[in-house]
Amino acid sequence: MDAKQFNTRAVHAGERADLSRINSVVTPIFPSVGFTFADSTELDAVLGGAQPGYVYSPRYANPTVAAWETAVATLEAAEAALALPSGMAAVHLALLGAGVRAGCHVVVAADVYGATYSLLQGIFSELGVTVHLVDVLDLAEIEAILGGVECTAVLVETISNPLMKVANLPRLAELAHAHRAKLLVDNTFCSPYLCNPLTFGADIVIHSATKFIGGHGDVMAGVIATSAELKAEMVRLNKLLGSSLGPFEAWLAHRGLKTLPLRMRQQCQNALEIATWLQNHPKISRVHYAFLPDHPQFNLMHQLSGGRGGGAVLSFEVRGAGKPEIFALLDALQLIQPATSLGDIYSLMLYPAISSHRSLTPAERHSLGIGDGLLRLSTGIEDAADIQADLAQALDKIS
Repeated sequence: MDAKQFNTRAVHAGERADLSRINSVVTPIFPSVGFTFADSTELDAVLGGAQPGYVYSPRYANPTVAAWETAVATLEAAEAALALPSGMAAVHLALLGAGVRAGCHVVVAADVYGATYSLLQGIFSELGVTVHLVDVLDLAEIEAILGGVECTAVLVETISNPLMKVANLPRLAELAHAHRAKLLVDNTFCSPYLCNPLTFGADIVIHSATKFIGGHGDVMAGVIATSAELKAEMVRLNKLLGSSLGPFEAWLAHRGLKTLPLRMRQQCQNALEIATWLQNHPKISRVHYAFLPDHPQFNLMHQLSGGRGGGAVLSFEVRGAGKPEIFALLDALQLIQPATSLGDIYSLMLYPAISSHRSLTPAERHSLGIGDGLLRLSTGIEDAADIQADLAQALDKIS
């Protein structure tokens, strides 16, 4: 019988068992902050980087988080991946990891996600970074900027949010590297299923894993896929920033990742059906979806995705509508959820003017083509006929 007192037994009983013979099918959740070692020599070796291991979790590393990072790296054809607590944390760290500091110049697609726009135009600009906003389709303008000033990075989205412009990743990589800049690509809208930007020359790939990778609307996470060298630099920075993803969130994101191809196939098919139907609706003036045959970058999207699809997100403009009409449409939805996210198994609709691009002034939004009648739809895995029926009845509610 253990001779230790009750309080001590209550704290330590059952802990630190030998797990070497336990081989679970699913990676377990390791919530522990600290880890034990055989002796002080082993601890010293792990702390010094001479031996792999876990010391201080999850700020330095965690087994559950590491398993998800390995999975993402595999799907993105990357040497390594780094987990973060949100997509915006991933954008921030990717810029720092690329070497963006005071005095640097960065080329950025003008119609990036609103928070990314605000991060660069606000915080990074205030810290002395010069941000060059460009039309991602205007390669001549991008080349002129890169040739005129020394730029550290070029940041684009594979498919832009919310206007569905498709970035010419192979050409952008050529231009960036010709001028010693790194190409950063937010691949959230495509997910690794549709596109692997590193194979087209990108240096750093960013995901809001809250979206398609997680896929179920129950976890917030971000992830960066890149080279082992760049990851090492970002790990160094992140130990100081403390922007760490917890093991519970990593486990959920990893679980979601396993069904990514199944979900994306259904969601892409639904998006194409809905986009095609909306093109012929009398109350819709324009549909933005990269896999419609008349989309200006249809062939490029086909190349980047290997013909697998144009993603599960589309946007459309309601003819003559302003905020009152859009609110009436949103309030009439019964199946589609008017919620601030995308990439879920549920169909979600968002009004960019009051949500994703709310931080922009009306003039800034309109200059980007984000009008008061623009709506964004992320198709879920429901039957397309039910999604269409819900849209039809909601559109009937507005004059």
